[in-house]
Amino acid sequence: MVSTPLSALRARISQLVAEEAPRAVELRRELHTHPEICYEEVRTAARIRAELDAAGVAHLDGLAGGTGTVAFLAGASRTAVALRTDIDGLPIVEEGSPAWKSRTEGRMHACGHDGHTAILVGAARVLARLSQETTLPNAVRFLFQPAEEGGAGGRRMVEDGALDARPEGPAVRRIYGLHNFPGVALGVLQTRRGSLFASSDRFEIEVHGQAAHAAWPHQGHDPIVAASAIVTALQTIVSREIDPLDAAVVSVTTFHSGTATNQIPASAALQGTARALREETRAHIERRIGEVARDVARAHRCTAEARYLRGYPVTRNDDASVAEFERIVREELPSQRLEHMEAPVMGGEDFAFYAEKIPSCFYILGMEDGRWRSANLHQPTYDFNDAAIPYGIEAMAMLAVADRE
Repeated sequence: MVSTPLSALRARISQLVAEEAPRAVELRRELHTHPEICYEEVRTAARIRAELDAAGVAHLDGLAGGTGTVAFLAGASRTAVALRTDIDGLPIVEEGSPAWKSRTEGRMHACGHDGHTAILVGAARVLARLSQETTLPNAVRFLFQPAEEGGAGGRRMVEDGALDARPEGPAVRRIYGLHNFPGVALGVLQTRRGSLFASSDRFEIEVHGQAAHAAWPHQGHDPIVAASAIVTALQTIVSREIDPLDAAVVSVTTFHSGTATNQIPASAALQGTARALREETRAHIERRIGEVARDVARAHRCTAEARYLRGYPVTRNDDASVAEFERIVREELPSQRLEHMEAPVMGGEDFAFYAEKIPSCFYILGMEDGRWRSANLHQPTYDFNDAAIPYGIEAMAMLAVADRE
């Protein structure tokens, strides 16, 4: 089978996107109706695999605990371009009222992973049809990853060889991924060099005092007062110890203590999250949370133990991959507008685990078109704008074929 000039591929991809987009919208709404959370995405994975089978796309199943899928298309290159999506929902009760509202109690697609999944399935179907007509310039690998929402599914996909050379296809040389963003205009693609998403860690602090009757507080050591002082002191890590030109977050998000109104309890428990854009800052926060908790508790005649639980690393785009992304958008995606992302996002993203291993570019897909209205990500009235699906499919497909080896 002979190869086709890129200009002809671009025109054909646009035609195929127009044909495949309605099917992708239907899939998106079906997935939204049946959301599944971290490592429970059994139905979702089955639907993805059924779509791949219908398109004649070979796939490897059972990665990342069972619900991860990697699909393959052959091409002329010695190495592959990978396209990644996340497939999981969130443990949130949906409060919106679309016809495709979640039917699974306590579960919803509040971050748009239903849309991301439909886009990548659509891109796979477009490229599969294209591959029946001509030799693709690049081998392409599609990563359908579970458990982005706190489960580090990306790390498990990497550990299971999702990027490695396999009998089905060559090793991956570069990986692309996207995330929808309410507030960014439809048809806009944004990215930046370097840090894009912050590291995402959590911490737990146990404060131990001495219980007493609330009428005789002097007979005990009050862990609530000590824990309250710890909460206040932790705020100074960012405000007084981190360079104002750097960015970091330390937020205490839960505080539990006591069971009776007339007793000073023996203990209190705090939990929270920490975010940073540089590894040095991340390490400083980790060390100082433990020191502050210990020393402030001691000042209140209590003790404290802190556990710092590292989650997702900083998501970083390498310069060469961003340059290639920007070239492709400018030259091959005339219907879409490239914008520079001015500042990183303090949210976490486990695309970072791929970016630690190979060159990568993660980018933002705009959603706002003046008619569609949605809450922000992770809110109970959020919904994905289906008008963004053809833009997403076209971008993914063109990145796969136009990336230069």
